[in-house]
Amino acid sequence: MKKLLLLAALAGAFTAQAQKKTKIKTKPAPAVQAPPTRQAPVEADWNDHYAGQVTAARLRTHLEVLASDKFEGRETGEPGQHMAAEYVAEQFKTAGLNTTPTLNSYLQNFSLERVSWAPDATLKIGSTTYKWIADFYSLSDVSFDKETEVKPVFVGYGIEQGDYSDYKNLEVKGKDLLIMLGEPTDEKGGARLNPVGNPTKWGADHRAKLQLAIRKGARSVFFVNFNPNSNFAKLAGRLAPTINKTRMVMPGEQEDAIPSVFISPAVGYQLLNTKAAAVEKYLNQTNAKGQPVNPSFKPGTLKIKAIRQHVPFSTENVLGYVEGYEKPDEVLVISAHHDHLGVRGGKVYNGADDDGSGTAAIINMAEVFARAKADGHGPRRSVLFLSVTGEEEGLYGSEYYTKHPVFPLANTVADLNVDMVGRTDPEHEGKADYVYVIGSDKLASQLRVILEAQNEKYSKLNLDYKFDDPADPNRFYYRSDHYNFAVNRVPIAFFFNGVHADYHEETDEIGKIQFDKLEQRAQLVFHTAWELANRKERIVVDSDKE
Repeated sequence: MKKLLLLAALAGAFTAQAQKKTKIKTKPAPAVQAPPTRQAPVEADWNDHYAGQVTAARLRTHLEVLASDKFEGRETGEPGQHMAAEYVAEQFKTAGLNTTPTLNSYLQNFSLERVSWAPDATLKIGSTTYKWIADFYSLSDVSFDKETEVKPVFVGYGIEQGDYSDYKNLEVKGKDLLIMLGEPTDEKGGARLNPVGNPTKWGADHRAKLQLAIRKGARSVFFVNFNPNSNFAKLAGRLAPTINKTRMVMPGEQEDAIPSVFISPAVGYQLLNTKAAAVEKYLNQTNAKGQPVNPSFKPGTLKIKAIRQHVPFSTENVLGYVEGYEKPDEVLVISAHHDHLGVRGGKVYNGADDDGSGTAAIINMAEVFARAKADGHGPRRSVLFLSVTGEEEGLYGSEYYTKHPVFPLANTVADLNVDMVGRTDPEHEGKADYVYVIGSDKLASQLRVILEAQNEKYSKLNLDYKFDDPADPNRFYYRSDHYNFAVNRVPIAFFFNGVHADYHEETDEIGKIQFDKLEQRAQLVFHTAWELANRKERIVVDSDKE
């Protein structure tokens, strides 16, 4: 590991170098000087000149700090993540970036909550007490915060589609529902509600049924799977680490509006005061008819307590910007995330590629943009460098920024997001240098045109648009911080090297970073940013692709 004293010396040397004027021949200044807030055009290719100052050596300097064990994997809200944020802020300060007018600081502090299930969850029917995980569990963020008596209404499969409705003649507003998982099937096992027999949204999982119950005004939903081929104990055991894991949410955030609980078949039989044979008969009748049949079950009463504990904590984004000389209110955002997975099982997940590589890239780009301004060649528009927290937990840092922007989103020209740009994925091993670009024409067709022109003129990388396919199962467009800008109609381009064997593993270490590739990709982002920040007219939103 490099000592922090050495890092400070390197940072100081870079700053000193930044203050020297670059000796490039320019045209003589015109007789009438431009106003002080403007700059005279020059012949030199400043884009190329300054992009060349985004270097593998400088990227390595920053990444050796960010991906070191000292930062303990940079888990959101933990000391290592705070250290990473402070490091980025210090680099922005050293480079001479401005703090944003509304914050007067490089840090944008906010709160998240750690949420977990309290250990004393219980479910009782009569004199029988059932156990958490073994007999019931919940995937909801909404809980029963005190022991609550429930007498559910049995709603069959809980489906409403076309002329099929389990809710017909039922009043369920404000009531608790018992719903079976699955859907009606024919004698060959095909879904009756699909002309070709493939499972519908009703049979795929519980979410469509839950959302319908919410729209119907239900107070809570209990799901049970009576399919004899299901294995509640095995599924619950597999899900237990996820169920019991502490996770992070925005304060007040709830994925579901009502509690939802999964119960074992044994609990379901007792709650319905029936046995397996009677339930099997009901299922067979429903399947054969392809329509709901009147059940003979008379649900009893249960008592349940399952509490979600919310513990608030603080975290922070880091913001620094270079003010534009002509259109300072128009802002280009260049983003990356400085958080990672932390320490797990005693192993430090350093996240050198994810997203130490992107964070190092935006720091280096910030240094160079600030140097250009100091040299008298600053951008026409403002450029905001945004290092966010909480990406690994749910894109929370970028969500917070887009809900509390320091510059209006209406004035935000685009977001160039840099997440994992230091490695090669298996598909491109041994091939020409490349980068995946995602979403560059989904909102603004000009953005892809500009990107491709900059790449053709300077970087000459293979631009791979594979993940723009809306049918791609990876759905990467929705999985990094650019997405929170996209949902607010801000054009985006996401730069990405793809997934490799060390993705989200403790082996994602700096020794595996390909700094030549990281340099090339960071320079392409810089070229694109320079053009977007300096072109006469801002790009416009003219598209709405999936």
